[in-house]
Amino acid sequence: MTNYIDGFVFPIAKIHLAEYQKVAEKVAQIWKEYGAIAYFEFVGDDMNLEGTRSFMEAVATKEDEEVVLGWVVFPSKAVRDLANTKVPLDPRMAELVTPLVNPEKLIFDASRMVYGGFKPLVQSNR
Repeated sequence: MTNYIDGFVFPIAKIHLAEYQKVAEKVAQIWKEYGAIAYFEFVGDDMNLEGTRSFMEAVATKEDEEVVLGWVVFPSKAVRDLANTKVPLDPRMAELVTPLVNPEKLIFDASRMVYGGFKPLVQSNR
């Protein structure tokens, strides 16, 4: 088990979800060009389990927001570290991300995102 993942959770306004999805699909391809072997983003659906803290609570969603959970799979931490230095410098990323973080029409607020890199603990593919 040598894979390494970057995981993230963030809220997004429901009205911006379709627009965000179009950008995320392009971003996924860029990450894969820089070494990611898989890229996933999912929208929250069944968000409560009694006795636990939900993702909605963790990112303080508002009534008009959804929760997005995503992860990017890399073959190793070294590949991930290299991708994390190169992807932000790719000019396509600026073109895609800048409109999302425009203060006048903020679609994505990175300050509300929870993020981390994760090494393997248990992996069961069957």
